This record gives sequence, C-alpha cells and structure tokens, in this order.
Amino acid sequence: MRAVICREYGAPDTMSVGEWDEPVPGDDEVAFDVKAAGLNFADVLMIAGQYQVKTPPPFIPGNEAAGIVTAVGKNVTRFKAGDKIIGALRGGAFAEQSVVAEDFAIPLPDALGFEQGAGYPVAYGTSYHGLKQGAALMPGQTVLVLGAAGGVGYTAVEIAKAMGATVIAAASSDAKLAFAREAGADMTINYADASLKDSVKALTNGRGVDVVYDPVGGELANQALRATGWHGRYLVVGFASGDIPKFPANLALLKEASIVGVWWGTWAARHTADMLQNMQELDEMVQDGRLRPRFSESFALDDFADAFRVITERRVLGKVVLTI
Repeated sequence: MRAVICREYGAPDTMSVGEWDEPVPGDDEVAFDVKAAGLNFADVLMIAGQYQVKTPPPFIPGNEAAGIVTAVGKNVTRFKAGDKIIGALRGGAFAEQSVVAEDFAIPLPDALGFEQGAGYPVAYGTSYHGLKQGAALMPGQTVLVLGAAGGVGYTAVEIAKAMGATVIAAASSDAKLAFAREAGADMTINYADASLKDSVKALTNGRGVDVVYDPVGGELANQALRATGWHGRYLVVGFASGDIPKFPANLALLKEASIVGVWWGTWAARHTADMLQNMQELDEMVQDGRLRPRFSESFALDDFADAFRVITERRVLGKVVLTI
C-alpha cells in the first residue's frame, strides 16, 4: 500500500510517499480502508521527534482517520466489514489502509462525511475531555479560547457553547476571529493588536474568565492565566507557538486557580469507558445540530507537504485533511 513515511526525524517536507506492508488487525483491532485522515500540530512534533512519546523511525504518522472496515480481529464485537468508522490511532493514519484498536473506534455519525469524520476524534475528544473532566465547565460560566480558529481551538468554541458557556475567542487575525464567530463565539479578541489580559478584563467587567483553553502556550500564557477569575481553571492543551510557558506560582495562589493538563490520548487509554461515553455525548451533539464538524482544506496524499505547511505557517482555519 502507499503511505506517507517518516524515515528520520525532521520537518514534514523531509518525508516521502512510498510502499509499506498492509496492516493486519490484531485480536482486538479493526482494519479499514482510509478515506480521509486529519492533520494535527501533534503530528508536526512527532515527525520532529519532539512529542511527549517518541516513535522511532521509520513510521507512518497520523493519529485520526475515517474509512470503511475491511477486517476485524477475533475479539472484536462492535464492528464488521463494510462499516463506516472514525478512529483515534497511535500513528498510521496517512496511508491507504490502517488499523485501530476497537475501543478507539466509533461509528461514523450519519451526519458526517469521511473528510469531516477524519478531523473529529482527536480534536473534539480533546476539547470535550478538557472542558468536561478537566475544567468541570458549568452552564453560564465564561471560557477564553486561545488559537480559537485552529484545529482544536474552534472545537473548544463549539463545545463550550453547546455546554451552555459564554465564549471569548482569541486569535491573531480578524479572519481567524470571523471563523471563530461562525463556530459560536460570543466575543472576540485579536491578540496581535491588543493586550489579552486587559481585553479579557474589559469584556468581563473586571471579573475574569472561569476557564482558559490554551493550545498555544508561549508569551500569551501568563496573560491568560492572569485573566482568570476566582477559582479559575487554566487548561494546558498544547504549545503551538513552540514555547512552553513558565508560570509564577503566586498567580494560582492569589486566585485559588487550577492549572490542569489535558492529554486526551493517555487519559482515554486509562479511562476507556469514560472516553467512549464522551464520544457518545459528542455524537448526540452532532446529531442534534449543536456541533458542526468541518474541514477547511483537503489535500491528496501526494500533496501532504502542502497540507502540513498550512499548519506550520499557522494559516489553518479548523481542520486540514488528507483524502485517500
């Protein structure tokens, strides 16, 4: 089969499309023809050898995909050949075929096409887990989302609104903020033009926000933490800026604030039943129209380098997918 192969750590454009053995499902796995695969900033880190868990080259990157089941392992009971699924993988998505553990696969919702489904499990799973389990978000509370037009940012905007929160979307351009408003943001901040902390304080009448959802990190992180209110929860989701922030501990003390890490993949492996319940609740939100998963750009497998440039150059609006 054809696949995007990372033969050594480096930039995405150092990879190439080549031949790879077709995967065979284990006893608890599902094999499927990949129709579309979603790209994430985490893929950039994995290819560079900078992710929390390193995969030694050579390997096929990609952690989420949608497609049609071709075979199942002997212990699999939830799927059969011909079923349409989406899956959260541990690599291997950027290929013509792949395998996924049964527990990390769900039926493709009827309302979604393959390209929509390809960008669904990791981004929506991460945001819902962060807001539900990490922040214990309640209706009527206020959420500040950084990088609000990015792959996970816009899903946080959508989900927070679906959970009954007021959402302040923050991004670096007016075009990105317009995209966040389409996802349901109530208020917006262009942090390229104004102080993030001062803007949040002005929008909340000095009270600050209940929750910060931060997949960006870098110099904005301290401003965002300072913009939380009493008992605020700051969700550490990722570091798209490339810089890992350092927080003065007194900021948490003065507000009795919490700094909470969000690592969906490891949490899901440790709490599989809770993860599947989350995905069922997300599916219900999709079916009743509260969530509208979308992709902004689609690329052929051979054009993977162009797809990655949209992410590394920070031009992404929503999800970027590969169609296969």
